[in-house]
Amino acid sequence: MGYPYSEPSGAVGNGAGRGRGLRSDRWVVGTDEVALEHRVALASAGVPVTPTGGRPLIGISDSASDLNPCNLPLRDLVPAVREGVEEAGGFPVVFPVMSLGEDLMKPTAMLYRNLVAMEIEETLRSYPLDGVVLLANCDKTVPAALMGAASTGLPALVVTGGSRPPCTFRGRRLGTGTDLWRLWDLRREGGLDDAAWAELEACLASARGACNTMGTASTMAVLCEVLGFSLPGSSTVPSGDPRLLAVARSAGRRVVDLVREGTGPDRVCTDASVHNALVVLNAIAGSTNAVLHLAALCGRLGLDFDLDTLDRLGRGVPLVADVEPAGDGLVPDLDAAGGVPALLAVLASFLEGDTVLADGRTLADVAAAAPPPHGPAIRPLSAPLGSDGSFRVVRGSLAPDGAVLKRPTATAQLLKHRGRAVVFRSYEEMRARVEDPALDVDEASVLVLAGCGPVGGPGMPEWAMVPVPRKLLEAGVRDVVRVSDARMSGTSFGTVFLHAAPEAAVGGPIGLVEDGDWIAVDADSGRLDLLVEPRELERRRRAFTPPAPEQRGWTALYQAHVTQAPSGCDLDFLRLPPGRRPCLAEPVVGRS
Repeated sequence: MGYPYSEPSGAVGNGAGRGRGLRSDRWVVGTDEVALEHRVALASAGVPVTPTGGRPLIGISDSASDLNPCNLPLRDLVPAVREGVEEAGGFPVVFPVMSLGEDLMKPTAMLYRNLVAMEIEETLRSYPLDGVVLLANCDKTVPAALMGAASTGLPALVVTGGSRPPCTFRGRRLGTGTDLWRLWDLRREGGLDDAAWAELEACLASARGACNTMGTASTMAVLCEVLGFSLPGSSTVPSGDPRLLAVARSAGRRVVDLVREGTGPDRVCTDASVHNALVVLNAIAGSTNAVLHLAALCGRLGLDFDLDTLDRLGRGVPLVADVEPAGDGLVPDLDAAGGVPALLAVLASFLEGDTVLADGRTLADVAAAAPPPHGPAIRPLSAPLGSDGSFRVVRGSLAPDGAVLKRPTATAQLLKHRGRAVVFRSYEEMRARVEDPALDVDEASVLVLAGCGPVGGPGMPEWAMVPVPRKLLEAGVRDVVRVSDARMSGTSFGTVFLHAAPEAAVGGPIGLVEDGDWIAVDADSGRLDLLVEPRELERRRRAFTPPAPEQRGWTALYQAHVTQAPSGCDLDFLRLPPGRRPCLAEPVVGRS
Protein backbone atom coordinates (compact mmCIF):
# COMPACT_ATOMS: atom_id res chain seq x y z
CA MET A 1 0.00 0.00 0.00
CA GLY A 2 1.10 3.54 -0.64
CA TYR A 3 0.53 6.42 1.74
CA PRO A 4 -3.19 6.28 2.75
CA TYR A 5 -4.27 9.63 1.33
CA SER A 6 -7.98 9.10 1.94
CA GLU A 7 -7.62 7.79 5.49
CA PRO A 8 -7.93 10.02 8.56
CA SER A 9 -4.61 11.17 9.91
CA GLY A 10 -5.83 12.43 13.24
CA ALA A 11 -7.00 15.78 14.57
CA VAL A 12 -4.56 18.61 14.17
CA GLY A 13 -4.81 21.75 16.30
CA ASN A 14 -8.45 22.78 16.66
CA GLY A 15 -9.24 23.46 13.01
CA ALA A 16 -12.64 22.12 12.13
CA GLY A 17 -12.63 19.74 9.18
CA ARG A 18 -8.92 19.05 9.14
CA GLY A 19 -7.49 15.53 9.26
CA ARG A 20 -9.04 13.92 6.18
CA GLY A 21 -8.46 13.97 2.42
CA LEU A 22 -5.26 15.11 0.83
CA ARG A 23 -2.13 15.29 2.91
CA SER A 24 -1.87 19.03 2.21
CA ASP A 25 -5.39 19.50 3.60
CA ARG A 26 -3.92 18.94 7.07
CA TRP A 27 -2.15 22.26 6.63
CA VAL A 28 -4.77 24.36 4.82
CA VAL A 29 -8.26 23.13 5.72
CA GLY A 30 -9.84 24.75 8.76
CA THR A 31 -10.91 28.04 10.32
CA ASP A 32 -8.28 28.49 13.03
CA GLU A 33 -5.23 30.76 12.95
CA VAL A 34 -2.89 27.87 12.05
CA ALA A 35 -4.72 26.97 8.83
CA LEU A 36 -5.10 30.65 7.97
CA GLU A 37 -1.37 31.24 8.41
CA HIS A 38 -0.61 28.34 6.07
CA ARG A 39 -3.00 29.60 3.40
CA VAL A 40 -1.54 33.09 3.63
CA ALA A 41 1.99 31.75 3.15
CA LEU A 42 0.91 29.83 0.07
CA ALA A 43 -1.13 32.71 -1.33
CA SER A 44 1.88 34.99 -0.95
CA ALA A 45 3.77 32.55 -3.21
CA GLY A 46 0.99 32.58 -5.80
CA VAL A 47 -0.82 29.42 -4.65
CA PRO A 48 -4.44 30.45 -3.82
CA VAL A 49 -5.64 27.50 -1.74
CA THR A 50 -9.07 27.69 -0.11
CA PRO A 51 -10.24 26.78 3.42
CA THR A 52 -11.92 23.68 1.98
CA GLY A 53 -8.77 22.34 0.27
CA GLY A 54 -9.23 19.44 -2.11
CA ARG A 55 -6.63 20.39 -4.75
CA PRO A 56 -3.28 18.59 -4.45
CA LEU A 57 -0.07 20.53 -3.92
CA ILE A 58 2.64 19.16 -6.20
CA GLY A 59 6.26 19.88 -5.50
CA ILE A 60 8.66 20.45 -8.40
CA SER A 61 12.20 19.83 -7.22
CA ASP A 62 14.57 21.84 -9.40
CA SER A 63 18.24 20.83 -9.37
CA ALA A 64 19.39 23.20 -12.12
CA SER A 65 22.57 25.12 -11.30
CA ASP A 66 25.23 27.14 -13.09
CA LEU A 67 27.73 24.88 -11.32
CA ASN A 68 26.33 21.88 -13.17
CA PRO A 69 25.95 22.22 -16.96
CA CYS A 70 24.43 18.73 -17.11
CA ASN A 71 21.38 19.99 -15.22
CA LEU A 72 21.00 23.42 -16.84
CA PRO A 73 18.41 22.23 -19.41
CA LEU A 74 16.04 21.54 -16.50
CA ARG A 75 15.41 25.29 -16.10
CA ASP A 76 13.54 25.30 -19.38
CA LEU A 77 11.24 22.47 -18.24
CA VAL A 78 9.89 24.02 -15.04
CA PRO A 79 7.14 26.09 -16.75
CA ALA A 80 5.92 23.05 -18.68
CA VAL A 81 5.65 20.95 -15.52
CA ARG A 82 3.72 23.81 -13.87
CA GLU A 83 1.28 23.92 -16.77
CA GLY A 84 0.69 20.19 -16.61
CA VAL A 85 -0.01 20.23 -12.86
CA GLU A 86 -2.45 23.13 -13.24
CA GLU A 87 -4.24 21.47 -16.18
CA ALA A 88 -4.83 18.39 -14.01
CA GLY A 89 -6.26 20.46 -11.16
CA GLY A 90 -3.22 20.67 -8.90
CA PHE A 91 -1.18 23.52 -7.47
CA PRO A 92 2.50 23.47 -8.54
CA VAL A 93 5.16 24.70 -6.10
CA VAL A 94 8.83 24.81 -7.12
CA PHE A 95 11.62 24.26 -4.61
CA PRO A 96 15.39 24.17 -5.14
CA VAL A 97 17.58 21.14 -4.57
CA MET A 98 21.35 20.96 -4.27
CA SER A 99 22.79 20.12 -7.69
CA LEU A 100 25.26 17.25 -7.93
CA GLY A 101 27.69 17.84 -10.77
CA GLU A 102 30.31 15.13 -11.17
CA ASP A 103 32.57 17.43 -13.21
CA LEU A 104 33.19 20.08 -10.54
CA MET A 105 32.31 18.58 -7.13
CA LYS A 106 35.33 17.21 -5.28
CA PRO A 107 36.30 14.68 -4.23
CA THR A 108 33.12 13.32 -5.83
CA ALA A 109 29.42 14.03 -6.22
CA MET A 110 28.82 10.56 -4.77
CA LEU A 111 29.82 11.90 -1.35
CA TYR A 112 26.72 14.12 -1.48
CA ARG A 113 24.17 11.76 -3.08
CA ASN A 114 22.81 10.72 0.31
CA LEU A 115 22.74 14.33 1.52
CA VAL A 116 20.53 15.37 -1.39
CA ALA A 117 18.32 12.32 -0.84
CA MET A 118 17.89 13.47 2.76
CA GLU A 119 17.20 17.03 1.61
CA ILE A 120 14.42 15.85 -0.70
CA GLU A 121 12.98 13.48 1.90
CA GLU A 122 12.88 16.15 4.60
CA THR A 123 11.44 18.78 2.25
CA LEU A 124 8.63 16.44 1.25
CA ARG A 125 8.04 15.44 4.86
CA SER A 126 7.96 18.90 6.37
CA TYR A 127 5.95 20.81 3.75
CA PRO A 128 2.31 20.35 2.64
CA LEU A 129 3.06 18.37 -0.51
CA ASP A 130 0.98 15.53 -1.94
CA GLY A 131 3.33 14.46 -4.73
CA VAL A 132 6.47 15.56 -6.53
CA VAL A 133 8.00 15.87 -9.98
CA LEU A 134 11.76 15.45 -9.66
CA LEU A 135 13.80 17.39 -12.21
CA ALA A 136 17.20 15.70 -12.41
CA ASN A 137 19.80 14.89 -15.03
CA CYS A 138 23.42 14.56 -13.91
CA ASP A 139 24.30 11.08 -12.75
CA LYS A 140 24.14 11.33 -8.93
CA THR A 141 21.20 13.76 -9.01
CA VAL A 142 18.82 11.14 -10.41
CA PRO A 143 19.42 8.41 -7.81
CA ALA A 144 19.42 11.00 -5.03
CA ALA A 145 15.99 12.16 -6.17
CA LEU A 146 14.68 8.60 -6.38
CA MET A 147 16.03 7.65 -2.97
CA GLY A 148 14.61 10.72 -1.27
CA ALA A 149 11.17 10.35 -2.79
CA ALA A 150 11.11 6.59 -2.19
CA SER A 151 11.68 7.08 1.52
CA THR A 152 8.58 9.27 1.82
CA GLY A 153 6.16 7.09 -0.12
CA LEU A 154 4.69 10.17 -1.84
CA PRO A 155 3.76 9.79 -5.53
CA ALA A 156 6.76 10.81 -7.62
CA LEU A 157 7.85 11.09 -11.22
CA VAL A 158 11.28 11.91 -12.63
CA VAL A 159 11.84 14.19 -15.62
CA THR A 160 15.37 14.17 -17.00
CA GLY A 161 16.90 16.93 -19.12
CA GLY A 162 18.45 14.84 -21.88
CA SER A 163 21.92 14.23 -23.25
CA ARG A 164 24.05 16.97 -24.77
CA PRO A 165 24.44 17.18 -28.55
CA PRO A 166 27.61 15.46 -29.79
CA CYS A 167 30.43 17.69 -30.96
CA THR A 168 32.73 16.88 -33.87
CA PHE A 169 36.50 16.84 -33.47
CA ARG A 170 38.62 16.36 -36.58
CA GLY A 171 35.78 14.77 -38.50
CA ARG A 172 34.59 12.41 -35.74
CA ARG A 173 31.63 12.69 -33.37
CA LEU A 174 32.81 12.59 -29.78
CA GLY A 175 31.12 10.69 -27.00
CA THR A 176 31.24 12.53 -23.68
CA GLY A 177 33.83 11.13 -21.30
CA THR A 178 34.70 8.03 -23.30
CA ASP A 179 36.48 9.85 -26.10
CA LEU A 180 38.13 12.28 -23.69
CA TRP A 181 39.81 9.36 -21.89
CA ARG A 182 40.95 7.94 -25.23
CA LEU A 183 42.30 11.26 -26.44
CA TRP A 184 44.04 11.87 -23.12
CA ASP A 185 45.98 8.64 -23.58
CA LEU A 186 46.79 9.72 -27.12
CA ARG A 187 48.14 13.03 -25.77
CA ARG A 188 50.15 11.25 -23.06
CA GLU A 189 51.97 9.23 -25.69
CA GLY A 190 52.63 12.30 -27.85
CA GLY A 191 49.81 12.02 -30.38
CA LEU A 192 48.04 15.35 -29.60
CA ASP A 193 49.92 18.63 -29.38
CA ASP A 194 48.90 21.72 -27.41
CA ALA A 195 46.97 23.22 -30.32
CA ALA A 196 44.93 20.05 -30.78
CA TRP A 197 44.28 19.85 -27.05
CA ALA A 198 42.97 23.44 -27.03
CA GLU A 199 40.78 22.64 -30.04
CA LEU A 200 39.34 19.65 -28.17
CA GLU A 201 38.57 21.80 -25.12
CA ALA A 202 36.65 24.32 -27.22
CA CYS A 203 34.74 21.50 -28.88
CA LEU A 204 33.70 19.80 -25.63
CA ALA A 205 32.55 23.09 -24.05
CA SER A 206 29.91 23.74 -26.70
CA ALA A 207 26.76 22.18 -25.23
CA ARG A 208 24.62 21.56 -22.13
CA GLY A 209 23.07 18.33 -20.96
CA ALA A 210 24.12 14.95 -19.62
CA CYS A 211 26.75 12.69 -21.14
CA ASN A 212 25.68 11.37 -24.54
CA THR A 213 27.40 8.04 -23.96
CA MET A 214 25.96 5.25 -21.77
CA GLY A 215 27.39 6.89 -18.67
CA THR A 216 25.66 6.93 -15.32
CA ALA A 217 23.28 9.76 -16.22
CA SER A 218 21.91 8.05 -19.33
CA THR A 219 21.89 4.67 -17.60
CA MET A 220 19.88 5.98 -14.66
CA ALA A 221 17.49 7.82 -16.97
CA VAL A 222 16.82 4.57 -18.84
CA LEU A 223 16.35 2.66 -15.58
CA CYS A 224 13.92 5.31 -14.29
CA GLU A 225 11.75 4.56 -17.30
CA VAL A 226 12.00 0.79 -16.80
CA LEU A 227 11.24 1.09 -13.07
CA GLY A 228 8.13 3.19 -13.71
CA PHE A 229 9.38 6.58 -12.51
CA SER A 230 9.65 8.30 -15.94
CA LEU A 231 7.12 8.37 -18.76
CA PRO A 232 7.69 5.76 -21.49
CA GLY A 233 9.82 7.07 -24.33
CA SER A 234 11.15 10.05 -22.39
CA SER A 235 14.55 9.01 -21.04
CA THR A 236 16.58 9.16 -24.27
CA VAL A 237 15.19 12.42 -25.68
CA PRO A 238 18.19 14.75 -26.23
CA SER A 239 18.64 18.07 -24.47
CA GLY A 240 16.94 20.92 -26.31
CA ASP A 241 14.53 18.66 -28.17
CA PRO A 242 10.98 20.15 -28.14
CA ARG A 243 9.63 16.74 -27.09
CA LEU A 244 11.05 17.34 -23.62
CA LEU A 245 8.58 20.17 -23.04
CA ALA A 246 5.74 17.80 -23.87
CA VAL A 247 7.24 15.18 -21.54
CA ALA A 248 7.46 17.71 -18.71
CA ARG A 249 3.87 18.85 -19.21
CA SER A 250 2.61 15.25 -19.31
CA ALA A 251 4.54 14.42 -16.14
CA GLY A 252 2.87 17.35 -14.37
CA ARG A 253 -0.55 16.02 -15.34
CA ARG A 254 0.28 12.41 -14.57
CA VAL A 255 1.60 13.02 -11.05
CA VAL A 256 -1.74 14.54 -10.08
CA ASP A 257 -3.39 11.31 -11.22
CA LEU A 258 -0.93 9.32 -9.11
CA VAL A 259 -1.84 11.39 -6.05
CA ARG A 260 -5.53 10.74 -6.59
CA GLU A 261 -4.82 7.04 -7.07
CA GLY A 262 -2.59 6.90 -3.98
CA THR A 263 0.22 5.34 -6.03
CA GLY A 264 3.54 5.86 -4.25
CA PRO A 265 7.02 4.58 -5.14
CA ASP A 266 6.58 1.38 -3.14
CA ARG A 267 3.69 0.38 -5.41
CA VAL A 268 5.65 1.28 -8.54
CA CYS A 269 9.04 -0.21 -7.73
CA THR A 270 8.62 -3.90 -6.94
CA ASP A 271 10.83 -6.97 -7.04
CA ALA A 272 9.61 -7.57 -10.61
CA SER A 273 10.52 -3.98 -11.56
CA VAL A 274 14.02 -4.44 -10.18
CA HIS A 275 14.33 -7.70 -12.12
CA ASN A 276 13.53 -5.76 -15.30
CA ALA A 277 15.98 -3.00 -14.41
CA LEU A 278 18.81 -5.51 -13.96
CA VAL A 279 18.02 -7.20 -17.28
CA VAL A 280 17.98 -3.86 -19.11
CA LEU A 281 21.15 -2.74 -17.31
CA ASN A 282 22.90 -5.78 -18.79
CA ALA A 283 21.33 -5.28 -22.21
CA ILE A 284 22.62 -1.70 -22.48
CA ALA A 285 26.00 -2.35 -20.80
CA GLY A 286 25.08 0.45 -18.44
CA SER A 287 27.23 2.17 -15.88
CA THR A 288 28.67 0.16 -13.00
CA ASN A 289 27.52 3.04 -10.78
CA ALA A 290 23.94 1.99 -11.44
CA VAL A 291 24.60 -1.16 -9.42
CA LEU A 292 25.27 1.00 -6.35
CA HIS A 293 22.25 3.21 -6.99
CA LEU A 294 19.86 0.29 -7.48
CA ALA A 295 21.13 -1.31 -4.28
CA ALA A 296 20.56 1.95 -2.41
CA LEU A 297 17.06 2.44 -3.86
CA CYS A 298 16.09 -1.11 -2.93
CA GLY A 299 17.39 -0.48 0.57
CA ARG A 300 15.07 2.53 0.88
CA LEU A 301 12.09 0.44 -0.24
CA GLY A 302 12.79 -2.69 1.80
CA LEU A 303 13.42 -4.76 -1.34
CA ASP A 304 16.01 -7.51 -1.61
CA PHE A 305 19.10 -6.76 -3.68
CA ASP A 306 22.37 -8.62 -3.89
CA LEU A 307 25.29 -8.76 -6.28
CA ASP A 308 24.76 -12.43 -7.04
CA THR A 309 21.33 -11.62 -8.49
CA LEU A 310 22.95 -9.06 -10.82
CA ASP A 311 25.37 -11.70 -12.07
CA ARG A 312 22.82 -14.50 -12.29
CA LEU A 313 20.15 -12.48 -14.11
CA GLY A 314 22.70 -11.08 -16.53
CA ARG A 315 24.03 -14.42 -17.73
CA GLY A 316 22.46 -15.01 -21.11
CA VAL A 317 21.10 -11.46 -21.54
CA PRO A 318 22.16 -10.12 -24.95
CA LEU A 319 23.86 -6.75 -25.28
CA VAL A 320 21.61 -5.01 -27.78
CA ALA A 321 22.35 -1.29 -27.21
CA ASP A 322 25.18 -0.25 -29.53
CA VAL A 323 26.28 2.80 -27.54
CA GLU A 324 29.69 3.93 -26.27
CA PRO A 325 31.67 2.85 -24.34
CA ALA A 326 30.59 -0.74 -25.10
CA GLY A 327 29.50 0.07 -28.67
CA ASP A 328 29.93 2.71 -31.35
CA GLY A 329 26.80 4.86 -31.20
CA LEU A 330 25.61 7.57 -28.81
CA VAL A 331 22.42 8.11 -26.82
CA PRO A 332 20.79 10.28 -29.54
CA ASP A 333 21.21 7.28 -31.84
CA LEU A 334 19.45 5.10 -29.28
CA ASP A 335 16.61 7.60 -29.18
CA ALA A 336 16.40 7.68 -32.97
CA ALA A 337 16.16 3.88 -33.00
CA GLY A 338 13.06 3.93 -30.80
CA GLY A 339 14.40 4.52 -27.30
CA VAL A 340 13.43 2.41 -24.30
CA PRO A 341 10.07 1.22 -25.70
CA ALA A 342 11.90 -0.34 -28.66
CA LEU A 343 14.44 -1.87 -26.27
CA LEU A 344 11.63 -3.39 -24.22
CA ALA A 345 10.11 -4.86 -27.36
CA VAL A 346 13.41 -6.53 -28.27
CA LEU A 347 13.92 -7.82 -24.73
CA ALA A 348 10.31 -8.80 -24.02
CA SER A 349 11.10 -12.48 -23.53
CA PHE A 350 13.55 -11.63 -20.71
CA LEU A 351 11.25 -9.23 -18.84
CA GLU A 352 8.35 -9.34 -16.39
CA GLY A 353 5.62 -7.87 -18.58
CA ASP A 354 3.00 -7.19 -15.92
CA THR A 355 4.91 -4.42 -14.16
CA VAL A 356 3.23 -1.02 -14.45
CA LEU A 357 5.10 1.88 -16.02
CA ALA A 358 4.70 5.58 -15.28
CA ASP A 359 1.80 6.24 -17.65
CA GLY A 360 -0.27 3.41 -16.14
CA ARG A 361 0.30 0.88 -18.93
CA THR A 362 2.03 -2.40 -18.31
CA LEU A 363 5.51 -2.99 -19.64
CA ALA A 364 4.08 -5.63 -21.97
CA ASP A 365 1.59 -3.11 -23.39
CA VAL A 366 4.32 -0.51 -23.96
CA ALA A 367 6.56 -3.08 -25.63
CA ALA A 368 3.73 -4.33 -27.85
CA ALA A 369 2.88 -0.79 -28.99
CA ALA A 370 6.49 0.13 -29.76
CA PRO A 371 7.54 0.17 -33.42
CA PRO A 372 10.41 -2.15 -34.36
CA PRO A 373 13.87 -0.63 -33.79
CA HIS A 374 14.73 1.54 -36.78
CA GLY A 375 18.40 2.24 -36.39
CA PRO A 376 21.70 0.48 -35.71
CA ALA A 377 21.85 1.58 -32.06
CA ILE A 378 19.40 -1.20 -31.09
CA ARG A 379 20.54 -4.59 -32.30
CA PRO A 380 18.16 -7.51 -32.94
CA LEU A 381 18.44 -10.58 -30.75
CA SER A 382 19.93 -12.38 -33.73
CA ALA A 383 22.91 -10.02 -33.90
CA PRO A 384 23.79 -8.66 -30.43
CA LEU A 385 27.12 -7.13 -29.50
CA GLY A 386 27.42 -9.81 -26.82
CA SER A 387 25.32 -12.71 -25.64
CA ASP A 388 26.23 -13.42 -22.02
CA GLY A 389 25.47 -10.36 -19.94
CA SER A 390 27.48 -7.22 -19.27
CA PHE A 391 28.45 -7.64 -15.61
CA ARG A 392 30.48 -10.09 -13.62
CA VAL A 393 30.57 -10.24 -9.85
CA VAL A 394 33.79 -11.69 -8.43
CA ARG A 395 34.66 -12.75 -4.90
CA GLY A 396 37.68 -14.24 -3.23
CA SER A 397 40.45 -13.45 -0.81
CA LEU A 398 40.93 -9.97 -2.30
CA ALA A 399 37.24 -9.03 -2.24
CA PRO A 400 35.32 -11.36 0.12
CA ASP A 401 32.11 -9.34 -0.20
CA GLY A 402 32.42 -8.85 -3.94
CA ALA A 403 33.70 -6.64 -6.71
CA VAL A 404 32.17 -5.76 -10.08
CA LEU A 405 33.48 -5.84 -13.66
CA LYS A 406 31.81 -4.50 -16.81
CA ARG A 407 32.65 -7.25 -19.25
CA PRO A 408 31.98 -5.68 -22.71
CA THR A 409 34.45 -2.85 -22.10
CA ALA A 410 37.18 -5.17 -20.81
CA THR A 411 39.85 -6.97 -22.82
CA ALA A 412 38.82 -10.58 -23.38
CA GLN A 413 42.36 -11.91 -22.95
CA LEU A 414 42.58 -10.32 -19.49
CA LEU A 415 39.36 -11.74 -18.06
CA LYS A 416 41.41 -14.66 -16.77
CA HIS A 417 44.80 -13.41 -15.66
CA ARG A 418 47.58 -13.75 -13.11
CA GLY A 419 50.07 -10.98 -12.40
CA ARG A 420 52.11 -9.12 -9.81
CA ALA A 421 50.62 -6.15 -8.00
CA VAL A 422 51.68 -2.55 -8.42
CA VAL A 423 50.01 -0.77 -5.52
CA PHE A 424 48.88 2.86 -5.15
CA ARG A 425 47.45 4.05 -1.85
CA SER A 426 46.14 7.46 -2.90
CA TYR A 427 44.97 9.28 -6.00
CA GLU A 428 47.87 11.70 -5.84
CA GLU A 429 50.43 8.93 -5.62
CA MET A 430 48.80 7.07 -8.48
CA ARG A 431 48.69 10.06 -10.84
CA ALA A 432 52.35 10.80 -10.21
CA ARG A 433 53.68 7.25 -10.48
CA VAL A 434 51.86 6.21 -13.65
CA GLU A 435 53.81 8.93 -15.48
CA ASP A 436 57.16 7.80 -14.05
CA PRO A 437 59.29 6.06 -16.71
CA ALA A 438 61.07 4.18 -13.91
CA LEU A 439 57.86 2.58 -12.58
CA ASP A 440 58.38 -1.16 -12.12
CA VAL A 441 55.46 -2.33 -14.24
CA ASP A 442 54.83 -4.48 -17.30
CA GLU A 443 51.79 -5.51 -19.32
CA ALA A 444 51.14 -8.48 -17.00
CA SER A 445 51.05 -6.32 -13.87
CA VAL A 446 47.86 -5.81 -11.87
CA LEU A 447 47.42 -2.17 -10.83
CA VAL A 448 45.82 -1.84 -7.38
CA LEU A 449 44.36 1.45 -6.12
CA ALA A 450 43.35 1.10 -2.46
CA GLY A 451 41.99 3.45 0.18
CA CYS A 452 39.44 5.15 -2.10
CA GLY A 453 36.18 3.48 -1.07
CA PRO A 454 33.08 4.95 0.59
CA VAL A 455 34.88 5.74 3.87
CA GLY A 456 38.39 6.12 2.53
CA GLY A 457 37.66 8.42 -0.43
CA PRO A 458 35.61 9.73 1.20
CA GLY A 459 32.62 9.07 -1.04
CA MET A 460 34.16 6.44 -3.33
CA PRO A 461 35.45 8.73 -6.12
CA GLU A 462 35.65 7.68 -9.78
CA TRP A 463 39.35 6.86 -9.64
CA ALA A 464 39.32 3.11 -10.33
CA MET A 465 40.15 3.40 -14.04
CA VAL A 466 43.83 3.94 -13.26
CA PRO A 467 45.53 5.29 -16.41
CA VAL A 468 47.72 2.80 -18.23
CA PRO A 469 51.28 3.76 -17.17
CA ARG A 470 53.00 5.99 -19.71
CA LYS A 471 55.84 3.57 -20.35
CA LEU A 472 53.32 0.89 -21.32
CA LEU A 473 51.33 3.26 -23.53
CA GLU A 474 54.49 4.15 -25.40
CA ALA A 475 55.11 0.42 -25.90
CA GLY A 476 51.65 -0.01 -27.44
CA VAL A 477 49.82 -1.47 -24.40
CA ARG A 478 46.23 -0.23 -24.23
CA ASP A 479 44.83 -2.14 -21.24
CA VAL A 480 45.98 -3.83 -18.05
CA VAL A 481 44.10 -5.42 -15.16
CA ARG A 482 43.13 -2.95 -12.46
CA VAL A 483 41.56 -3.57 -9.05
CA SER A 484 40.17 -0.88 -6.73
CA ASP A 485 37.75 -0.13 -3.93
CA ALA A 486 36.83 3.05 -5.82
CA ARG A 487 34.28 3.59 -8.62
CA MET A 488 34.75 4.54 -12.24
CA SER A 489 32.72 6.71 -14.57
CA GLY A 490 30.09 4.94 -16.61
CA THR A 491 31.83 6.45 -19.62
CA SER A 492 35.05 4.61 -18.75
CA PHE A 493 36.38 1.32 -20.06
CA GLY A 494 39.08 -1.29 -19.50
CA THR A 495 39.57 -4.45 -17.45
CA VAL A 496 38.74 -2.84 -14.13
CA PHE A 497 37.51 -4.79 -11.09
CA LEU A 498 35.96 -2.13 -8.90
CA HIS A 499 33.85 -1.58 -5.77
CA ALA A 500 36.05 -4.17 -3.99
CA ALA A 501 34.48 -4.85 -0.59
CA PRO A 502 35.23 -4.52 2.19
CA GLU A 503 37.23 -1.41 1.31
CA ALA A 504 40.73 -0.74 2.59
CA ALA A 505 39.67 1.96 5.09
CA VAL A 506 37.60 -0.51 7.11
CA GLY A 507 40.21 -3.25 7.05
CA GLY A 508 39.40 -4.99 3.76
CA PRO A 509 42.08 -7.20 2.19
CA ILE A 510 42.64 -4.73 -0.67
CA GLY A 511 44.38 -2.48 1.87
CA LEU A 512 46.87 -5.24 2.67
CA VAL A 513 48.20 -5.77 -0.86
CA GLU A 514 51.89 -4.98 -1.36
CA ASP A 515 53.98 -4.45 -4.48
CA GLY A 516 54.93 -7.77 -6.00
CA ASP A 517 52.08 -9.84 -4.53
CA TRP A 518 50.52 -12.24 -7.00
CA ILE A 519 46.86 -11.61 -7.88
CA ALA A 520 44.66 -14.00 -9.86
CA VAL A 521 41.42 -13.00 -11.58
CA ASP A 522 38.87 -15.14 -13.39
CA ALA A 523 35.88 -13.00 -14.26
CA ASP A 524 33.62 -15.66 -15.71
CA SER A 525 34.28 -18.01 -12.80
CA GLY A 526 33.67 -15.19 -10.33
CA ARG A 527 37.09 -15.16 -8.64
CA LEU A 528 39.43 -12.40 -7.46
CA ASP A 529 42.20 -13.68 -5.22
CA LEU A 530 45.27 -12.34 -3.47
CA LEU A 531 47.79 -15.17 -3.52
CA VAL A 532 49.42 -14.48 -0.17
CA GLU A 533 49.67 -16.91 2.73
CA PRO A 534 47.00 -16.35 5.42
CA ARG A 535 49.67 -16.05 8.10
CA GLU A 536 51.35 -13.20 6.20
CA LEU A 537 48.01 -11.47 5.64
CA GLU A 538 47.27 -11.68 9.34
CA ARG A 539 50.64 -10.10 10.12
CA ARG A 540 49.84 -7.23 7.75
CA ARG A 541 46.36 -6.86 9.22
CA ARG A 542 47.75 -6.42 12.73
CA ALA A 543 50.11 -3.73 11.44
CA PHE A 544 47.39 -1.87 9.50
CA THR A 545 46.37 1.56 10.79
CA PRO A 546 43.00 2.84 9.52
CA PRO A 547 42.85 6.44 8.31
CA ALA A 548 41.68 9.06 10.78
CA PRO A 549 38.03 9.98 10.15
CA GLU A 550 36.82 13.51 9.56
CA GLN A 551 35.79 15.31 12.74
CA ARG A 552 33.07 17.69 11.60
CA GLY A 553 30.34 18.37 9.09
CA TRP A 554 28.64 16.16 6.57
CA THR A 555 31.74 14.08 5.87
CA ALA A 556 32.02 13.04 9.53
CA LEU A 557 28.37 11.89 9.56
CA TYR A 558 28.84 10.15 6.21
CA GLN A 559 31.95 8.22 7.24
CA ALA A 560 30.36 7.12 10.50
CA HIS A 561 27.26 5.66 8.85
CA VAL A 562 27.93 4.85 5.17
CA THR A 563 27.45 1.23 4.17
CA GLN A 564 29.78 -0.69 1.90
CA ALA A 565 29.36 -0.95 -1.87
CA PRO A 566 27.21 -4.13 -1.97
CA SER A 567 24.57 -2.25 0.05
CA GLY A 568 24.72 0.80 -2.17
CA CYS A 569 26.82 3.16 0.01
CA ASP A 570 23.69 4.55 1.66
CA LEU A 571 23.57 5.66 5.28
CA ASP A 572 22.72 2.74 7.55
CA PHE A 573 19.95 4.58 9.41
CA LEU A 574 18.06 5.32 6.17
CA ARG A 575 17.71 1.72 5.00
CA LEU A 576 14.62 -0.38 5.67
CA PRO A 577 14.77 -4.03 6.72
CA PRO A 578 13.72 -6.36 3.87
CA GLY A 579 9.96 -6.74 3.73
CA ARG A 580 9.14 -3.39 5.31
CA ARG A 581 7.71 -0.59 3.22
CA PRO A 582 8.27 3.17 3.48
CA CYS A 583 6.00 5.08 5.81
CA LEU A 584 6.10 8.86 5.95
CA ALA A 585 6.72 10.15 9.46
CA GLU A 586 4.28 13.06 9.51
CA PRO A 587 5.08 16.25 11.38
CA VAL A 588 2.70 17.75 13.92
CA VAL A 589 0.87 20.44 11.98
CA GLY A 590 0.44 23.26 14.43
CA ARG A 591 2.03 26.61 15.16
CA SER A 592 5.64 26.73 13.99
